[in-house]
Amino acid sequence: MKINVDVDITPVEARTFLGLPDLTPIHEAYVDQMRRAMSEGVTPDMVKSLISNWSPLGEAGMGMWKQMFERMSGSGDK
Repeated sequence: MKINVDVDITPVEARTFLGLPDLTPIHEAYVDQMRRAMSEGVTPDMVKSLISNWSPLGEAGMGMWKQMFERMSGSGDK
């Protein structure tokens, strides 16, 4: 025996039915921030902030990233 059930609802209705929170304001804020970043371009400060946030060792980790990129570019040999 095979039973098929088709449910025709929107994603918003599905989230409401399942009791999930409405993250629309957070999504809109994120999209606005990404639009601003793309229109203004990427600045060196943004890259430094991103790498320092990703780096597990904070400032020491930032130094390790810097050394790695210098070695890769050949500028660390001078």
